[in-house]
Amino acid sequence: KKDKVAGKGLLQWDSEREKVLQCLTQLLQLDIRTLWSLSLVEEEFVSCVTCCCYKLLENPTISHVKSKSTRDAIIHVLGIMVKKYNHMLGACVKVIQLLQHFEQLASVCAQAVAAWSSEYGVKAIVGEIMREIGQKSSEELAREGSGVKAFSSFLSELSTLVPETMIPNISVLLTHLEGESPSLRVAVCEVLGEVLVRVLSGDKLGDSARASRDRFLDTLQEHIHDAHSHVRARVLQVYARIVNSKALPLCRYTEVMELTVGRLGDKSVHVCKSAIQLLAAFIAHNPYSCKLCLMCISLLSGPEQETTEAMSSDAPPTPQKEGGGNEGGESELKKQEMLVQYLKDTESFALQVERAIAVINNMLYWKTTTVVQEAVQFCVTAFEFSVADSVCGVRKMLPLVWSTDVTIKDTVIQAYRRLYLNPPGDNTRAKAQTLVDNLSDLMIDASLGTVQCLEEIVSEFFSSESALQTSVVQVLWERFSGKRETKALHRRAAVLLLGMAREVVLSNLDTLCSVALGEKVAEDYLLARDTLITIANITDHVRVCIHILCINFQSDPHWQTFMEQAVRLLYFLAESPDQLCSRLLQRSAHLLLEQITECGEPNQSQLQEGAPRLLCTFVYDCKGNILVLFLANCVSLAQVLSLCGAVAFWQVSHLERSVSSELRRRRGEKEEKEEKEKAPEANDSCVEEELGLVGASAEDTEVEFIRKICDTELLAEGNMLSAFLPLLVKVCSSPGKYSHPQLTTAACLAISQYMMISPAVCKDNIRLLFTVLEKSPLPVVRANTIVALGDLTVRFPNILEPWTPNLYARLSDDNASVRLTAIMVLTQLVLKDVMKVKGQVSEVAVLLLDPEPHIASLALNFFNELSAKDNAIYNLLPDIISRLSDPERGMKEEDFNTIMKQLFSYITKERQTESLVEKLCQRFRTAKTERQWADLAVSLSLLSVCERGFKKLQECWDCYSDKLTEPGVYQPLLSIAAKLRRRAKSQFKVLHLRICGSKTAYYT
Repeated sequence: KKDKVAGKGLLQWDSEREKVLQCLTQLLQLDIRTLWSLSLVEEEFVSCVTCCCYKLLENPTISHVKSKSTRDAIIHVLGIMVKKYNHMLGACVKVIQLLQHFEQLASVCAQAVAAWSSEYGVKAIVGEIMREIGQKSSEELAREGSGVKAFSSFLSELSTLVPETMIPNISVLLTHLEGESPSLRVAVCEVLGEVLVRVLSGDKLGDSARASRDRFLDTLQEHIHDAHSHVRARVLQVYARIVNSKALPLCRYTEVMELTVGRLGDKSVHVCKSAIQLLAAFIAHNPYSCKLCLMCISLLSGPEQETTEAMSSDAPPTPQKEGGGNEGGESELKKQEMLVQYLKDTESFALQVERAIAVINNMLYWKTTTVVQEAVQFCVTAFEFSVADSVCGVRKMLPLVWSTDVTIKDTVIQAYRRLYLNPPGDNTRAKAQTLVDNLSDLMIDASLGTVQCLEEIVSEFFSSESALQTSVVQVLWERFSGKRETKALHRRAAVLLLGMAREVVLSNLDTLCSVALGEKVAEDYLLARDTLITIANITDHVRVCIHILCINFQSDPHWQTFMEQAVRLLYFLAESPDQLCSRLLQRSAHLLLEQITECGEPNQSQLQEGAPRLLCTFVYDCKGNILVLFLANCVSLAQVLSLCGAVAFWQVSHLERSVSSELRRRRGEKEEKEEKEKAPEANDSCVEEELGLVGASAEDTEVEFIRKICDTELLAEGNMLSAFLPLLVKVCSSPGKYSHPQLTTAACLAISQYMMISPAVCKDNIRLLFTVLEKSPLPVVRANTIVALGDLTVRFPNILEPWTPNLYARLSDDNASVRLTAIMVLTQLVLKDVMKVKGQVSEVAVLLLDPEPHIASLALNFFNELSAKDNAIYNLLPDIISRLSDPERGMKEEDFNTIMKQLFSYITKERQTESLVEKLCQRFRTAKTERQWADLAVSLSLLSVCERGFKKLQECWDCYSDKLTEPGVYQPLLSIAAKLRRRAKSQFKVLHLRICGSKTAYYT
């Protein structure tokens, strides 16, 4: 208490300091020169005042917000001293000293210098300080100490305060652009950018100012490829500010745009992020067109160019002096030439935008969160400005709503809400129409996965009870029901969107069924299919099954997708789906037989005109109308076989999902009832119950019961499914006889679905299915078969295990779609540990160089994911090297090196490196050709050999020493030794000399 009381009488310096500075300011503003002889203020007085001010600036809290009034007072005192008391040179020196020792004062010093220049009219001080910084040696600045960072921050902030004052002396700073300090290079580039935005912009610049602007832009452009990534990133940010301020001349747009697109491939994540931001700014502020469609612009520029050439040829060779009649023609020609040049610039700009979109769309799935965020924002900007192909990026980023990174997920959700759920419009109805139009465009040709992703985003909107939500639902019902004239694609989109409004559809289920599954179902099977998908997702009601049973079979190409969803829905909703589907199979068989009966036997004249029979007892191939009948019967048979396959697949799924869960439910109820019936005193449990073996045993019994049904009953004699199996086998095993594409596709898919029923059926037909995979001329059949074999591998891994090499063989298929399917299926099987990783994975490595970018990216993703598994790639590398360097494969040396460079990038552990060095050295003994030696040497050079790896190299000297005469072996091993030698250890130098000596001894 005594201390507090005593403290009250002391001077409170924090509160009094500002008053003292204000008094000092008032004093210095007076004419106090008469206090000294000869009216010359003594230097000691000036030094006393200024030193006090500079000492106050050294306070660590002076740059804080609470110290603003004190800071401003100090700046004003020093400003008076600079202006009235000849303190300019002293202030320059002191500012430099403060920046060198107190990095936090960069902002304060910039504010002070700007105030002295603008408020007190001492503009020369800016040039003096710039010259002081410009004269700093490169060696001193290269150390990147606190002083350099302070200089950089000072210059950057000063340029935002007085850019026009810096222009006369900016040349003294340009020398630092060639220096070693990245921070100072960044500062100079930011100064140039600020000057370009604030001073050297607009169309009214003089010749001198225009020349300076072009020179500064050239300087900035050079540093887009600066050696330091931080400088490259900041230069791109400076350009983004220039573009956003509309200060970039039109003639430079295309050139800077091209350089920026190139920076999307930069190694630095920060550079890539800045490049995306700049490209978004280019699109948002492009002066060419609101819709950058390259094809449309090309179509326009061609005729205009022809018009210009025609006008030039019609113009007279010499100007006519009399009457001035040619002035109008020259003016029109100039306008036409300007138009053509404008179209050319627009075309070049659109081309760069197209390139940028292609690259950034792939960056949506990078592992760096900030890059993904910027890529999403770029896609949003491109879409808002109606850039051609921008919807591809918007669709591609949709699956990111399932990202485990919350930041990315929120960014994507906000982007979609901004694009689709906040439509412009004068009233609620107009907004609803726009919202539905946008969502419908996104839903067109959307996959089921896309629909699910979109549902995750818009479900919250549909659950709200706003006026806009009500109006949107009304518009959707109008489109679906056909009350307004609507395209078929938009009707399908409407029913899928209605499926996201679950409660609304449940109360209108009858309307949904009558419109899409009623008498006009055959008019649009895709609408019916999407309706079934919607119903399956929102309800467990059974009455829809009645509509499905009333559907006739048609030759519509979309009938099969509808049928698959119909069968799926039957098994989801019906009480006895097996009986319903048995009736469907019987009916389809009768319809097919009736069609064959109506066709009848061709007469003798038809046989002479036509070809021999192709479908045995079913149909004959004849000319004229009979040929149409034959094709129709092929489609009908294909539909029947597709139905059989779908029923077989969903029957197995029904047994393992619904029937099995029902058995478990009944067992649980029975056990609960027995537990209640037990006497209260019988509390002792047997050992099996304590261990949980009773429940496990019962569950095993249920699984065995389901398996027994699949093995013995589903294809038993008298079951409808069994009647079609011989026909499926016959169609698949006789491709020459049954060559219709749709029939072949349906039969192969159906037999693979039959094989899911039991191991016996799988074993009996597995050879047939692999024969189809290898010999079918139809890519779609091969691709479907790969998918089916992937499912069979999951279900019966022991049966499929001997056929693993045949699956890997499809990675080298001639057709890109087959390779794509193969890599996707094998990736799932390997990464989920269903299939063991073996040496055949070298076929995946070859796909790293696939001409199709998507396939190459999937192969890269495969190894990225595989590298997360302990030692997976390390264990595989020796076999991969052996297979790829096999002379029979004939792989190019450059391709081998590219693949190995990627694979060895996953080897990061020292112990793995040591072991691989030994294994690869030992393989020199078994390698037979010079090319194999060279491949092994290159592989060794790609390892980050450490000290332990070096010892292995020395121990294995005898394995490769006799191969050093080959340049392909000598050069890679010499590069290893050279890297080790730089570590300045004598033992490493010995290996280098030993390798060099072996080469020299051979040639001498």
